Amino acid sequence: MSKAPIVDTASGPVRGFWRDHGTPDASAAFLGIPFAKPPVGKLRFAAPVPPDPWTEPLDATAYGATPLRITGVDNLIPEPAIPGKSTLNVNVFTPALDGALPVLVWIHGGGYTEGSPASPWYDGARFNRDDVVTVTISYRIGFDGFGHIEGAAANRGVLDWIAALEWVQQNIAAFGGDPSRVTIGGQSAGGGAVLTLLGMPQAQHLFHRAMSFSGALADVPLATAKARADRMAEIGGVQADLEGFRTLTERRIRQLQPQAATPRKGIGMVFDLLGDGLPWGPMIDGELIRQPTVDALTAGVGRDKPLMLGSVDDEFTMVAEREGGRVKWLPSGILLLPFLRPWRTRRAYLAANRPQRKRGGVAMVGRFISDHVFRVLVPRVAEARAHADAGTWAYRFSWVSPVKGWACHCLDVPFWFDGLDREKVANLAGEDPPQKLADEMHAAAVAFIAGGDPGWPAWSTAPGVARVFGGTGATVADDAYDSVLALV
Repeated sequence: MSKAPIVDTASGPVRGFWRDHGTPDASAAFLGIPFAKPPVGKLRFAAPVPPDPWTEPLDATAYGATPLRITGVDNLIPEPAIPGKSTLNVNVFTPALDGALPVLVWIHGGGYTEGSPASPWYDGARFNRDDVVTVTISYRIGFDGFGHIEGAAANRGVLDWIAALEWVQQNIAAFGGDPSRVTIGGQSAGGGAVLTLLGMPQAQHLFHRAMSFSGALADVPLATAKARADRMAEIGGVQADLEGFRTLTERRIRQLQPQAATPRKGIGMVFDLLGDGLPWGPMIDGELIRQPTVDALTAGVGRDKPLMLGSVDDEFTMVAEREGGRVKWLPSGILLLPFLRPWRTRRAYLAANRPQRKRGGVAMVGRFISDHVFRVLVPRVAEARAHADAGTWAYRFSWVSPVKGWACHCLDVPFWFDGLDREKVANLAGEDPPQKLADEMHAAAVAFIAGGDPGWPAWSTAPGVARVFGGTGATVADDAYDSVLALV
């Protein structure tokens, strides 16, 4: 293994590197392999175009450029921003170049506006240890990836996902992977990306199983996307068309993007999110994406593909906690009135969440935000697939961070990747998170990727059942999501 590994791809040879010799984590990494030309100049706001071929081995020993341009110091997940133009690339981690191993393709989160495929949390070494080839992909984010632009390709970020998956189908066998056993996985916006792809007829031939962790769907209505683009053009002082937006630099668009989405900050921004949905993300353009994702799944799209999905208990309660002074003393019924106006729905939801109500307004508002954006999607999607040919498995992550005080957003990711020892995990999970829980969760993910069954009863055979990953290990419950059913 001392010689640097070289693999021939459809575009040309790439040179990676071996790592962790003599350990269970021994693997090869190939980083920053372009799956499309740099989306700059005339290709800015265009559909991805295959890269020009090359003949000499391409150095693939360092992460490629990322669409993310500013590294967030306070991000829950470390997300490096790497400069450069060739931002559409993949990273491949493999235990061996010969073989036909199952493949995990990971799509990062970040609200469709942030995130990086170069995060150390997404390193595939532990999946490699368990004979799973792992690929992380990049895609255009924010307005560049998802904003509506007259005269430009719609849903460019979605087209990037598809192009990356096409690259995997073409090339993964040369890295020891089996193109007929590809699982797509992702967390937060990445989990939403998984569900979006699962509901797209055009993507069905590109993968075979799906894992959505804390999935957040955008499903932006076309009229809403147009209105946000018009607002972007107005505050940017340009015409709301391709030529107009091309006059705005990438940096200027990043500056305008938050204001074009919502002028409010803090809890006001959260209320806008609850009312209007995610500002940037896959939009229902009538061509590539023709209907809301849950409707597509109800209609049977993706019914032949096993799905595992779930959420953590208090995804966004930290947001409510930061604004605690505004909600601390108000009764829960008053706080939720703007969002649950039918009194029967509000009463049923409050009754189902009595333990949370006893913890005060912050806990209740945080749980409602978490339920509205993330957790209610689990039973909605599971029920939409009630008659699917393949199973649907649900889980719930309930282990409470000793640092944050909640089972919060992103906390589960290092458990799935068996990466409790990685950079900045202690900032979120404390100095001694339970390795036993990581063993159980990672093993479930590997079992699903390899065999299509994570090891507990499917929702499709026992409606309401879910695996609960908590402080004392994993249990199976038939009421894990009863507290959100009033919102379904």
